[in-house]
Amino acid sequence: MLRNLLLCGLLAGLCAGLLATGFAEVAGEPAIDAAIVVERSETGRQEAAQSDVVSRGLQRTAGLLTAVTVYGVALGGLFALAFAVVYGRVGRAGPARAALWLAATAFVVLFLVPFVKYPANPPATAAEGTIGGRTALHFVMVLISLLAAIAAVRVRGVLAGRLSPAASSGGGVATYLAVVVVAGIALPTVSEVPRGFPATTLWEFRQATVGLQLVMWSAIGVVFAGTAQRVVAGRPLLPTRSPVPRSARPTTAE
Repeated sequence: MLRNLLLCGLLAGLCAGLLATGFAEVAGEPAIDAAIVVERSETGRQEAAQSDVVSRGLQRTAGLLTAVTVYGVALGGLFALAFAVVYGRVGRAGPARAALWLAATAFVVLFLVPFVKYPANPPATAAEGTIGGRTALHFVMVLISLLAAIAAVRVRGVLAGRLSPAASSGGGVATYLAVVVVAGIALPTVSEVPRGFPATTLWEFRQATVGLQLVMWSAIGVVFAGTAQRVVAGRPLLPTRSPVPRSARPTTAE
């Protein structure tokens, strides 16, 4: 069954990547273009467009499609493995509902909470001296958020035998929030957006970033929920036509 679940995850990730690519082209690329225009107008590096290793046109077409699709397929595969680990061990929901809950949780834990501490910035605004440190801090926040979620599940399991389901779930959520809030306060803040950068462009880029991840995880959850339901039930991953009984086949005249 694990093999079929992995296929479900890869298929879900592929669909999610294609949908997210379309969203990024419509919502994200205009903000990036606007940020690049601001950077070049402020620094006077009009020749930068001619020195790019990869042209901007290629970046926002084939490059965007390749990067987002590969990213989606990788997420789908990891999602399938995570589903195989947690299904039947956390809660008693069916496969479809469990997949949707897992996708929503992954969106919050792996993206939204770290994003609140370290929001995305347009590539043109990133200071060269802060990229490495900011990336490392972002991954530290992702790791803390993931470990806090695991701890919350364990706390919920311990409280489940003593308290009501609502109270035990509340205890788990409180544990998660306590850990990530303390981590968010303790970790340093990185400011790399230059003064005077248009707030509208920055806001639109961050909106597009959240929207892209929301599209990605929603598509993974929905597609995987539908296919995993068939796998867990022991049915073929794809509907197949049942063979026509021999007695029902037309006979030729002698």
